[in-house]
Amino acid sequence: MILLYRYILVHFMRNLVLIMAGFTSLYLLIDFFEKIDDFMEKGKSLALVAKFFLANIPFILDLMSPVCILLAGVVTLGVLNHSNELIALKACGIPLKKITLPIIGAGMACIFLFLTMAQMVLPTTISLTNEIWNKEVRGKVPLGIYRNGRYYYRGVEGFYSFARPDKTVDRFQNFSYTIWSKKYAAQTLITAEFASWDGRGWTLEHGQLQQANKAGMQTEVFTTRQFNFPETPSDFFVPVYHTMELSLVQLYQETRHSLSETERNQALSNFYGKISYTLLGLPLLLLGLPVLLMVYRTWGRDLSLAIPVSCGMAFVCWGVYNTLQSMAKAGYMPPLLAAVTVHLLVGSIGLWLLVREDL
Repeated sequence: MILLYRYILVHFMRNLVLIMAGFTSLYLLIDFFEKIDDFMEKGKSLALVAKFFLANIPFILDLMSPVCILLAGVVTLGVLNHSNELIALKACGIPLKKITLPIIGAGMACIFLFLTMAQMVLPTTISLTNEIWNKEVRGKVPLGIYRNGRYYYRGVEGFYSFARPDKTVDRFQNFSYTIWSKKYAAQTLITAEFASWDGRGWTLEHGQLQQANKAGMQTEVFTTRQFNFPETPSDFFVPVYHTMELSLVQLYQETRHSLSETERNQALSNFYGKISYTLLGLPLLLLGLPVLLMVYRTWGRDLSLAIPVSCGMAFVCWGVYNTLQSMAKAGYMPPLLAAVTVHLLVGSIGLWLLVREDL
């Protein structure tokens, strides 16, 4: 039995590597022809172009991982079926669940590796590709970041820091604005419990103003005061892709630091959604293996029809997954339920069909 498992594992890993190499090459080729003109217009070097596309490979592998795991399992079992090896194994009394066990086990191991990559590799590579594409090529310089429940912005004259429980309202909590000298000494420090923008100016409530002079820092406490800061809320730019640059641990930390229910729901959706997308390869694999055998018995075309059917099945599951994630982010359903619904449904059907094949 160990020899059989090794034989199947070798075929699965070989098919997985070939499929991932094919998808990655196709993705890079299309992406290259779409973006090379932008690099050339900005006069960027070929070294920067190569650096961008090489750094983009881990993201492509993560994006394609569920489909690649599915197709690797389908191709492995399909080749065994096409060469009559599957029939011979069944004739020897080996049930289908034992034949598919190394395929499922290898799929789970690959998912663990992709989760590890999401934690340790993707944050660095995605940050690099975003910086090259948005800053070097498109000229977009993010003025702010979001960390641990607070926003940090770099303005023309100073730095802003605040919490924003409701992104639809220009009202901020624990607001601070600091102007630094060329020697990195604080010249002006304005803090307030609340800050709001009415379209014409800033109003700060329950705060204090500290200004540096020859005697030191002069402090003035105020209840309500108007300020004319150089920036407005519409000037602040936090990249929409900043959650893609976070590791799994950092995504979880975002859920702990969210102040409002809306922010917490968004953070939970991002955290659960990232994990569930990587895990999506397992239920697809569980369903794809019995579907292959059903297609072969019904139409007798084996892989020529099983692979398109598997791709179509993966596309449908991907569409349902994205729909549920959108509903979770909009607050129409719990994020955890949206993350596990497709897995439980598809995985249960796949397990039932696998058991049914042995009956």
